[in-house]
Amino acid sequence: MRRKISPRSGLVAAIALAMIGSLFVPTAVAETQEERDARMQWWREARFGMFVHWGLYSGLAGTWNDKPVGTRGGMEWLQQRVRADTWEYAHQAVPKFQPAEGFAKEWARLAKEAGCRYVVFTTKHHDGFGLFDSQYTTYDAHDLVGRDLCKEITDAIRAEGMKVGYYHSVIDWHHPQYDYDKANQLPHPLRGRPSPNGPRNHDIYVDYLHHQARELFSNYGRLDVIWWDYSKEGNEGPFWRSDELMAMARQLQPGIISNNRLYHIPDIERDDSSDRLRKWKPEHGDFTTPEQTIPSTGIPGVDWEVCMTMNTTWGYSEHDDAWKSNETLIRNLVDIVSKGGNYLLNIGPKGDGSIPQQSIDSMRAIGNWMAVNGEAIYATSASPFEQPAWGRYTKKPGKLYAHVFAWPADGQLSIPLKGQRVAKAYLLADAGRTALKTQTTSDGVTIQLPSRAPDAIASVIAIEY
Repeated sequence: MRRKISPRSGLVAAIALAMIGSLFVPTAVAETQEERDARMQWWREARFGMFVHWGLYSGLAGTWNDKPVGTRGGMEWLQQRVRADTWEYAHQAVPKFQPAEGFAKEWARLAKEAGCRYVVFTTKHHDGFGLFDSQYTTYDAHDLVGRDLCKEITDAIRAEGMKVGYYHSVIDWHHPQYDYDKANQLPHPLRGRPSPNGPRNHDIYVDYLHHQARELFSNYGRLDVIWWDYSKEGNEGPFWRSDELMAMARQLQPGIISNNRLYHIPDIERDDSSDRLRKWKPEHGDFTTPEQTIPSTGIPGVDWEVCMTMNTTWGYSEHDDAWKSNETLIRNLVDIVSKGGNYLLNIGPKGDGSIPQQSIDSMRAIGNWMAVNGEAIYATSASPFEQPAWGRYTKKPGKLYAHVFAWPADGQLSIPLKGQRVAKAYLLADAGRTALKTQTTSDGVTIQLPSRAPDAIASVIAIEY
């Protein structure tokens, strides 16, 4: 049995890790635009993924000392919100984190049923607890629950034929050398209090971060997405030796796709997140990540993905009942894809790995809609037209999809498809693909619709031209 190197073993072991880390410095991997497009193709076609926030906080369920921490907001931040040190936090959280057998297969089946093409899950959140088996700490699932949960989840996702993504936090509230005074733009439960173990060495923590990243890139087979979280101005890029992390990922996982959160990201947008798209730089990651809001418009040449919760928390809370309706979730998906983005929709399982029933019901509702209309989502590109009042557009070569939210009372749908000969228009809900009557006008084409919408949330008309 191999001996683990734990942060709790003190400064001597940490310095040894730093020396090990200095032996190999990855260099950037160059690629042409054609190579990048090939690497990004599956992600651009997938359009819909499932996000999973799950860790020690999940068993606490938004409760601390038998009292609700709040009814809204991220309960994966519970340790920071109650300002608990690691011992206090683990003392309450570890006994309540008891993963059931087979939980990962249930996650993967639900994602597949919903129509997701990829799943991204938390390998380590800000509290520093890892779902993977790490040589460099005992604060992981292998040591605390006797299982490599990362492997179980990865294997289950792969078995359902989906792509696998790892969320990994560069913030760490557990590691004794994470210098929260230097990381002063980032949250920490001990902010404003002296370090209980004396002066901290940020460089030693960064070596630890790199060692664990290497484990994730090396020990679980092919990895499709690395979803870093997160940096702020002053604690960004060089603060984590981010260029080395990015190069390591590409050298060990040549096809991997990375977000840009190792580098500076703006605050969560309250009005319009399209500014995050405008500030994206390709050298900082393959895609950018508007959070909890949908940009008013996409930007050609910029890959982006909206990450969003089903209620208001990423990690499970038994006190948050602000669930989004199925209508909102499905129309969000359509809206995002119509602007050229991806939708990463979060579930927050409980401490035993079971998924809240509200999330199950909504994911199944999305899956039912996708079973009929997925053709108008997968491998589509942004609308060529302004956003219509009645819904949204997506397109493929030679085919336009009209997603109708508000069914026209007069049964007439006008499409500004000028200069094109329409070969056929039909409802995706019509298995027989019966042609709808069309009429060419000076403004494009008018389609005669049935009196009633086949879907109260979003009915899709395919227009071949």
